[in-house]
Amino acid sequence: MNPTEHPITEDDIANFLANTPDFFERHAELLASVQLSSGHGNRAVSLQERQALMLREKIKGLETRMVDMIRHGQENVGIADKMQRWTRKLLQAAQARDLPGAVVEGITTEFLIPQAAIKVWDVNGIFSDESFATGVSEDARAFASSLGAPYCGVNSGFEAAGWLPEPAVALSMAMIPLRAAPGAEASGLLVLASPDPERFHSGMGTDFLERLGELASAALTRLRPQQVAAA
Repeated sequence: MNPTEHPITEDDIANFLANTPDFFERHAELLASVQLSSGHGNRAVSLQERQALMLREKIKGLETRMVDMIRHGQENVGIADKMQRWTRKLLQAAQARDLPGAVVEGITTEFLIPQAAIKVWDVNGIFSDESFATGVSEDARAFASSLGAPYCGVNSGFEAAGWLPEPAVALSMAMIPLRAAPGAEASGLLVLASPDPERFHSGMGTDFLERLGELASAALTRLRPQQVAAA
């Protein structure tokens, strides 16, 4: 009994052609006679024309990706410029007590955030009566310390919303814990808000917000009690 013969499949044909690149050189007349759908209607085209169409579509896709990459690159440069200007303003603050206001003013103007506010605690006693160091409950402090990353989402009646100039129109918020050192208890909270409920949402990336928090935290160390080195 002859063994059962397996029918040739499309994969077999594809593998044969892929592994026999000179097949169409030996059968050029076959290559010229192949007619395919154009992919844009019922018109039949030659294999070469279909390949050219596919190549043009691939080039168009690559051009679109290149345009997107250039746009994203320009946006990143713009963000870096704004971050540099904001950081420079913090470095130029003559008085330490001016820093919280500089943080907020720079964020709202440079990054076009509709509202922002900041509270700092455990500050040097000479700043304890400043508005940025008062009006923070123990619950708010505990909440800030519990944040391992910035909170982004709807305003669910957070105490921190009350620090904003217009809390009633703060529909979405970002709350960024401020720490003197990584892993330390929070010693402040930076609040951003928008009337757009989707401006800050739970699915957004927080890398940029974390960088804001790190820079603000570093600048605000001037408000902390200063350690006097032992003689």
